[in-house]
Amino acid sequence: MTFIESIQTCFQKYANFEGTARRSEYWWFFLFLVIASMILGQISTTLSIVFSLATLLPSIAVATRRLHDTDRSGWWQLISFVPIVGIIVLIVFLAQDSRPNRYGIAPAYAV
Repeated sequence: MTFIESIQTCFQKYANFEGTARRSEYWWFFLFLVIASMILGQISTTLSIVFSLATLLPSIAVATRRLHDTDRSGWWQLISFVPIVGIIVLIVFLAQDSRPNRYGIAPAYAV
């Protein structure tokens, strides 16, 4: 999945917490959020905050779908509240390969 495709997909599935998301879909969208937030922060702090709030729900949704792709519940995102170790564990979960799961056909295995 390309950079543009992942952004389009994530905004089309704005609040869709069902199904799965490829690793590339998640990480390209994450990169878009970081870059856009940094650019908007240089223009206006308020604009950056508004952008971050507007993209909070799709970022949680795509992370949930990414965790589904690794056969984990989206609730695993809450582990990030555990200081230091929680963020590391979540990044490892989000970076793992797709595998057969109970949330639908993993995109990597779909024909």
